[in-house]
Amino acid sequence: MPSESHPTDDEKRLSPLQLGLLTVGLLTTAVGQSFIFAILPPLGREVDLSVIQINTIIASSALVFSAASPVWGRISDRLGRKPVIVVGLMGYALGNFLFALIFDSAMRGWLSGSVLFGLILVGRCSQAVVMSATNPGAAAYAADFSARKYRTRALARLGTASSLGMIIGPILAGALAGLGLLFPLYTASLLAAAAAALIAVKLPAGAARDTKARPSKRLRFNDPRLRLYLLCSFGGFTGFAGLQQTLGFRLQDMLSLSGTETAQYTGFALMVAALFSFSMQLLVAARFQGRPITLIRCGVALLFMGALVIAIPGSFTMVLVGMACLGAGLGLAVPAIAASASLAVSPEEQGAAAGLVTACPAAGFVAGPLICGFLYQHNPTMSALGAAAILFVVVFAAAKMRGNR
Repeated sequence: MPSESHPTDDEKRLSPLQLGLLTVGLLTTAVGQSFIFAILPPLGREVDLSVIQINTIIASSALVFSAASPVWGRISDRLGRKPVIVVGLMGYALGNFLFALIFDSAMRGWLSGSVLFGLILVGRCSQAVVMSATNPGAAAYAADFSARKYRTRALARLGTASSLGMIIGPILAGALAGLGLLFPLYTASLLAAAAAALIAVKLPAGAARDTKARPSKRLRFNDPRLRLYLLCSFGGFTGFAGLQQTLGFRLQDMLSLSGTETAQYTGFALMVAALFSFSMQLLVAARFQGRPITLIRCGVALLFMGALVIAIPGSFTMVLVGMACLGAGLGLAVPAIAASASLAVSPEEQGAAAGLVTACPAAGFVAGPLICGFLYQHNPTMSALGAAAILFVVVFAAAKMRGNR
């Protein structure tokens, strides 16, 4: 390891090479996930899957991802960050390739019905088990190479990869789908495999981990050092996911849109949220030098405001204002929560903490659509107000935090 990778503990930070490679790995996964969300509905209908079956595939894989992330975080504490990152990317590449092959077989008439649904569900959940290694491995790697005062900035810069993937993924998926609905899936596999190979060759491995120094107790969600941060992450993503998954229904009902118009309006609204999230991560969180708790409180307040604005029956402009608030809130809060959790634990627990933090968004994307979808069936406004109520609890939790320097 070159000597410049080991400055004093107060000054160490990710090198441009390290930051660039980690960003490439996370970006390829984010783009691939955007491909899935963009093409799975029409692809599912192409092979006669119902809406319930498609939603079950998405929710089940998110639940598995949430459960597996903490495990991979702990594994990275024992085996090191780089191997876990590479395994996650290769698992994503292979899983996406098999996912595409299953759909290809169905489109050729070789698979159908419950057998097809079962294979897709098992394949997607198996992929989620392995691909969940990348995010906690990358976050823990960034923590290993970032002094406390640079921790928020390092994780914010990594967070821009996910936001950027949400922006360019749907656009790229639409372009690639013109070559066939399965082409985006094969492309995502190729990109992830290339990123894995690049990281395996170029990313410095870091110092060998001392397995004897592992903490005697397993880090859990109710750990007093982390529980408020994890509650904010889970609650914030529960509210956001609930609003996101019911947004299309709300726009269609509110503006009397056709199916095509609904997709266009919804896509534009989600892109606004992603743009504001990316901007806040890059321009504010990545340059912030104060305590992470400040960003958390500002971020969750913006999330709460966004939910309230979307709850107001009105124009598409108001919806865009609400989505901008949601995106900005996530852009501030997410890297600050990750940094706060990292600062709250010992060096030997960085992977475990990163795994727990990574699990929360996926869990929120399971709970949020279920809660807000149920409320929407009774009253469209109640869905957004329900999300606002969840986010109010998050604001209250953030107010109780002491924060870390």
